[in-house]
Amino acid sequence: NCGHLLLAISAATEVSFSFDVGNGPVEIVVRSPNPLNDDQWHRVNAERNVKQASLQVDQLPLEVRKAPTEGHTRLELYSQLYVGAAGGQRGFLGCIRSLRMNGVTLDLEERAKVTPGVKPGCSGHCTSYGMYCANGGKCVEKYNGYSCDCSKTAYDGPFCIKDVGAFFEEGMWLRYNFHSPGTSVKDLVSRTLLSSADPEITAPDLSLNKEELSFSFSTTKSPCVLLYVSSYTPDFMAVLVNPSGNLQIRYNLGGTKEPYNIDIDHRNMANGQPHTVNVTRNGRDIVLQLDHYPPASYSLPATSDIQFNSPKALFLGKVIEIGKIDQDIYKYNTPGFTGCLSRVQFNQIAPLKAALRPTNTSSHVHIQGELVESNCGASPLTIPPMSAATDPWHLDSGKVAIIADFPYNGQAIGDGVNRNSAIIGGVIAVVIFTILCTLVFLIRYMFRHKGTYHTNEAKGAESAESADAAIMNNDPNFTETIDESKKEWLI
Repeated sequence: NCGHLLLAISAATEVSFSFDVGNGPVEIVVRSPNPLNDDQWHRVNAERNVKQASLQVDQLPLEVRKAPTEGHTRLELYSQLYVGAAGGQRGFLGCIRSLRMNGVTLDLEERAKVTPGVKPGCSGHCTSYGMYCANGGKCVEKYNGYSCDCSKTAYDGPFCIKDVGAFFEEGMWLRYNFHSPGTSVKDLVSRTLLSSADPEITAPDLSLNKEELSFSFSTTKSPCVLLYVSSYTPDFMAVLVNPSGNLQIRYNLGGTKEPYNIDIDHRNMANGQPHTVNVTRNGRDIVLQLDHYPPASYSLPATSDIQFNSPKALFLGKVIEIGKIDQDIYKYNTPGFTGCLSRVQFNQIAPLKAALRPTNTSSHVHIQGELVESNCGASPLTIPPMSAATDPWHLDSGKVAIIADFPYNGQAIGDGVNRNSAIIGGVIAVVIFTILCTLVFLIRYMFRHKGTYHTNEAKGAESAESADAAIMNNDPNFTETIDESKKEWLI
């Protein structure tokens, strides 16, 4: 009676546990919906006893096989334990850790030190360096290192720290559709102009009990719509800049006569500076974080619904929906948002990144106008601005002041002068300034040396072997003589 026991990766999405106790081979297979060769750690637990055998991989369902009622139950093994490879089998390339058999932890590190082709210390790079994947980036193990997966974030770059943003010209807008992946791009564009009450559109069976929204922006014009989330129902969420330049968060989830508003009236947000906004709603509780200010908590009215029913689309810059729209929002649509939006993320959706980077959700995006990538809204202020009383650069309205505007990428300056004209004017000014400084330096140099020359010829130069010898043979105080008596002035 000679048995065997084998635990193997039988396919990219399969782990198999096979054994033979003398009654014939038995195999248990766990199939994963995702590939297992993804450079991530996976936990495998295989067990066999007299009653049953089981196999579990990660959090996937446990696979169980009952033992036969009759026959052999004892597994007798006469060969050594092979880890990573056995005779004639394809070897394992990767890392194995925390190997336990019958409750005993096997010391793989010591054996790896004396085994060719095997190295100890494979604890995983993400264990040590995963913290460098910022802003929700997922650390991915590599054979000789690691990488950061930023696909579920609104950021880009090796460590998911690069903001992905864009400049919006007047009248431009972006729409991200919440829809099934099978919907065609042609259908997406047609839906833009369809009413939410269209009978051909069936509202998806989806409701949100919580949302997480974060983005940064900069603008000098108000009022405007920054972000709007529509639905197949009257429910909506909006982030606005009102005519006074103050920020407003507006929720309409049903159950109230008027939308619930959160007004931030302690500062002007349309001052051309980057500002960051983070809004989190969980049921009735809302937390708002604005720039460097402490988080502020709010609560929806007791009569308000707490479900955001059937979300339809997310708009940036403008709301283009044929149907009933809040009157203030409708008025704020004209002329539209002008400025910068950056790192926009609504739950797991990053609409700007989907528009500017080829991702698997890029087909969800429809753009009206030209979207220009820019980081002009990427750096929110971390220091509170000075008040007018303490700001040494603040001038009263009655005083004359020279104001220098530094526009963002593509942003228009007053009186219709665009960014390119400002750059050209700045370059010309620098060139003129450099030329003037050079002329001043040359004039000063010429006047300083005009009409003056020195004669350092020593006495006895005719009989000396060289000029150096004549100077050395001359008066020891020849330096002072040159400075005082050998200088001739022409008047």
